[in-house]
Amino acid sequence: MAFLSDTLARVKPSPTIAVTTKAAQLKAEGRDVIGLGAGEPDFDTPEHIREAAKRAIDAGKTRYTAVDGIPELKAAICSKFLRENGLTYTPQQISVGTGGKQILYNALMATLNPGDEVIIPAPYWVSYPDMVLLAGGTPVPVVAGIETAFKLTPEQLEAAITPRTKWFIFNSPSNPTGAGYTRAELKALTDVLMRHPHVWVMSDDMYEHLVFDDFEFCTPAEVEPGLYDRTLTCNGVSKAYAMTGWRIGYAGGPVSLIKAMGTIQSQSTSNPCSVSQWAALEALSGPQDFLADWRKVFQGRRDLVVSMLNQAKGIRCPKPEGAFYVYPDISALIGKATPAGTVISNDEVFATALLEETGVAVVFGAAFGVSPNFRISYATSDEVLREACARIQSFCASLV
Repeated sequence: MAFLSDTLARVKPSPTIAVTTKAAQLKAEGRDVIGLGAGEPDFDTPEHIREAAKRAIDAGKTRYTAVDGIPELKAAICSKFLRENGLTYTPQQISVGTGGKQILYNALMATLNPGDEVIIPAPYWVSYPDMVLLAGGTPVPVVAGIETAFKLTPEQLEAAITPRTKWFIFNSPSNPTGAGYTRAELKALTDVLMRHPHVWVMSDDMYEHLVFDDFEFCTPAEVEPGLYDRTLTCNGVSKAYAMTGWRIGYAGGPVSLIKAMGTIQSQSTSNPCSVSQWAALEALSGPQDFLADWRKVFQGRRDLVVSMLNQAKGIRCPKPEGAFYVYPDISALIGKATPAGTVISNDEVFATALLEETGVAVVFGAAFGVSPNFRISYATSDEVLREACARIQSFCASLV
């Protein structure tokens, strides 16, 4: 359509949202569908956070706020970074946006010029490459496959850096794999980055509090203080506090970058929802004890899903360190056929056939840049996960 901009041709709609929409559509038609596509905790937002939002409404805190966050929330974010990550920021170094996605997008829009490259380890969150393209940059995916537990090696990072590299996007624990980098693994990457002072680091720490067993979370500027002046440490309240719909993300970084991000936001959305900001303030500064309880629940679900998927014929499913996803490998199923005669030629065909024949909705691996795999979000009940995994087992067993 000639009316639409050329920019639109550079991006595609989110595949994860497309899967969720398709599952909802089939459900509305009366099909028995289990949707495992959405990356969203199934818990309710904790009561003390909801109450803080109600108090804000009753107190009339419903007007415009400062473009990139109320002072109280910025102060709480500074305290959070110091308490949990050992990072010292002033309020002038903090940006609050409408969800973590806007924070990343603002930073890319504020810094990328045509020809600038952004290194993105694959598998990647589906939005990273498209946001880079929208901002006029060039995404450079670097595949970290199952053989390295879906983690980028220092050698791969070194080989990917060119004089045009502007950003390295880092996400641990990862969406879609749940892979988490140990301190030693991250230090090996930051050592590479210290040799390339023109490369900035965008660390997406959204799944910081969703880590299992004895895994200890760490973030680049914490592991290598020498990177502090060129790192944007990004986070939000969506996943840890079950606040996906409240849409609050935040970041700490150099004043000049934060200011530039504020300029972008001032001419796009302006301030994040005022009520959500007061709720986020309570999330970050209120009781945190429930996080450990939620972690235990998610760890049990991870163990259930990993165990059942590894019992499915032709599936290999690594055990992730965090988040609430698994990213099984289906190499052994490529070329096989369903009883109806559909040949599983790639992971998109696998996911489509799985949905149509069993009612289980997953996201195909090509959407995340590494195939043949698929992503399951296990942010739902044990009962639902057992049934879904049993259907996947039956489906795989039926392939010939």
